Amino acid sequence: MEQPQIRDADKANRVVALVMAAGRARRFGTDKRREMLLQNSPLLVATVQSMAAVFDSVRVVIRSDDDPAELGLEPATALPVGAVLVTTVRSVHADQGLGFSIADGFSTLRAPQAIAAAVLLGDMPCITSGTFAMLIEHAAADRIVRPAYQGEAGHPVIFGRDFWGELSQLQDEAGARSVIQRHPEACMRIKVDDPGVLMDADRPEDLAALRERYQSMGTSEYLSARPAS
Repeated sequence: MEQPQIRDADKANRVVALVMAAGRARRFGTDKRREMLLQNSPLLVATVQSMAAVFDSVRVVIRSDDDPAELGLEPATALPVGAVLVTTVRSVHADQGLGFSIADGFSTLRAPQAIAAAVLLGDMPCITSGTFAMLIEHAAADRIVRPAYQGEAGHPVIFGRDFWGELSQLQDEAGARSVIQRHPEACMRIKVDDPGVLMDADRPEDLAALRERYQSMGTSEYLSARPAS
């Protein structure tokens, strides 16, 4: 499927990606990060690949006891989309909740050129490159940008650099919701025609819908997405 290209490649280079993959998936029951969407496409790797098709720097937040190789994150997640910097960040506070993992991710974020960071859950591989591109175009240091599909807010959430300090201090099981609620004037919702911004795998029965959409998108969706360097 043909998707719109990122029109401002310079801005794309200045938005980094943070994939949250440190949860215990208690509702799912097993380590969903390793669940196969298609042959040779584990759930977490597929999510990372979708972001690496657009972002030049992708950081994956994992648990302190994780082996990146067992999660398919080495070497370089076997990315088929050129020279993308993919690094792992170990969250020592992961068991305390998503907000603590986000704080660990942002407290180690060193990206002096970046104006914003896109935060995505590690079980959301079905967002199109066109959606990422649209969100990146609206990114700014003083803005919080997120997509909305049929009136419902989804992911990723792009946090401007002005909010990184707050995010690095989070102590909240509910993720970054408190930061969003404290800054309604900075929030921008972008309407998208992409159900993938709402699709994740909280429970095993959610995988069927993810597999169907992921297969319909095809890997060419991502391979053709990166702007020329």
